[in-house]
Amino acid sequence: MKSKPLFTILGISALVFLLWQLPYFGFIQYPFLLLGTWFHEMGHGLTAVLLGGKFYYLEIYENGGGVAYSDVSLSYLNTNLARAMTAAGGLLGPAISGAILITSAKKKVTSKVTLWLLIIVMVVSLLLWIQELLALVVLSVFAAILFGIAILKIRRLEIFTLLFLGTQCVLSTYLQIGYLFTKQFERDGNIQYSDTQMIAVHLFGTYWMWAILILILTIILVYKSYRYYLKK
Repeated sequence: MKSKPLFTILGISALVFLLWQLPYFGFIQYPFLLLGTWFHEMGHGLTAVLLGGKFYYLEIYENGGGVAYSDVSLSYLNTNLARAMTAAGGLLGPAISGAILITSAKKKVTSKVTLWLLIIVMVVSLLLWIQELLALVVLSVFAAILFGIAILKIRRLEIFTLLFLGTQCVLSTYLQIGYLFTKQFERDGNIQYSDTQMIAVHLFGTYWMWAILILILTIILVYKSYRYYLKK
C-alpha cells in the first residue's frame, strides 16, 4: 500500500527535522554536519576524477567547513568548463547522493548494493583522501555502523538507514543555502571565492544566478526521488 511508505517518509523527515531544530541534540547533529561536509567535498573530488582530473585529498574542519584539493588542468574538457563542473559537483553532491539513497531504498537488491557502495566509498576516502584525525574518527564510526547494518540483513533497518541518510543529505543542502548565495568569504585571513562564484568566473553570469539554478535542480532531484519511492 502507498500509505505505508508515505508514513515512513513523513516519520523520518519529522525525526530529522527535530534532530536539527531541538537544541538538546547537538551531540547528534555534529557528526551529521561533518557527514554532510564529506558528501559535499567528495562531490568536488569525484567530479574532478570523472572529468579526467586528479583528486588529492580533502579537509573537514571542526566548524563543519571543508575543502577538496583537486586538479582538472589535464581534463578532457575545456579547463574553464571542468573547473565550473567541479565546483558544481560539491553543491549538487549531497542532493544527488540523497536522491540515490532514497530511490535505492525502494527495492531489496538496490538497497543492499547502495549500502555496500556507500561503505566502500567511505573506506576508500579514509584510505586515500582524508588526513585529519577528527574526520578519520567520525567517518570510521559511520563506516563501522553501516557495515554492521549491512551484515545484519534486516530489510526494515536497511530502508530506515537509506531514507534517514538520504533525508540528511537533503537537509545538508538546505543548510548550505546561505553559502549558495555567498560570493566570497574569508578563510585563514585570505579571501576565497564560493563555489557559485567559481562557476560564474569560469562560465558566465553571476553567483546568485547559479545559486538559484542549483537550488532548483536540488528541489527537482528531491521531488523525483521521493516520488519514485512512493510510486507503486
